[in-house]
Amino acid sequence: MRTLVIVLVVQVAIAAGLLLLVATGKLGGDEDPKPEPAAAREVDRFDEDRAWAWLKRQVALGERPAGSPASRKLAGQIRKALPGGRYQSVPGGLRNVIGTTPGREPERTVVVGAHYDTKEIDGFVGANDGAGGTAALIELARGIRPGTIGPTIVWIAFDGEESPGPSNNGNFEARGLRGAKVAARTYRQAEAMILLDFIADKRLRIPRESNSDIELWGKLRAAARRVGAARHFPDDTQGAISDDHIPFLDRGVPSIDLIDFDFPCWHETCDDLSAVSRESLDVSGETVRQLLASL
Repeated sequence: MRTLVIVLVVQVAIAAGLLLLVATGKLGGDEDPKPEPAAAREVDRFDEDRAWAWLKRQVALGERPAGSPASRKLAGQIRKALPGGRYQSVPGGLRNVIGTTPGREPERTVVVGAHYDTKEIDGFVGANDGAGGTAALIELARGIRPGTIGPTIVWIAFDGEESPGPSNNGNFEARGLRGAKVAARTYRQAEAMILLDFIADKRLRIPRESNSDIELWGKLRAAARRVGAARHFPDDTQGAISDDHIPFLDRGVPSIDLIDFDFPCWHETCDDLSAVSRESLDVSGETVRQLLASL
């Protein structure tokens, strides 16, 4: 009888162990290469709740293609939110929104940018592709006080990143990036440019985009380690992506693009609130906040 009890206990223990392995994903298949993000907990200087509220406010406006009434309404809201907010004219009746946070070393300038327009697709609200980067931009600008970091930060919400029309055409760099082309001419003397694009999607994983400046990306990864978000910025490189950092690179400004391009809802209507998370905003925001403090 005693032997039987021991056997039963061992069997129960084995079964419990198997259930734990299945539940944690260690048995029955490969581990998910893009785990759900945990909020950056080593430091807490970025208010993800405020950023999340800005993300939702943009999505609530619906479709926001460049030049549309919804886009122009959003531009007005961004101008009020950015320090010293002002417009910069862009051809075609579009407009960038620019703010400035003075640094301790006014001769130095770093640009932080994100685009606020969405692709011209019926039902497309761009929760990640547009709203996420803009939300982080606004909250970073609110949270950094003048004179608390070295360089002056110029915050730019780009208009007209997307090319006109619903198709993903092959001449994107010629027809898109409209606001960035104007801003890059104005800030061609900047010492760095940091672009926030796909930074709010669930299961966040952002390797270096191959156009992005290697040295500046190294500083970003160091910042991610400092705030406990290193696993979301792996030591890996993805392919070249045409984005708002390209006009700055063309003018010799070291630039990086934070974009998780392994995003299944790119230019699809599933890019809504179900595709993003406040935890991912926190990971991205804390990392960029630390990067700016290190420059």
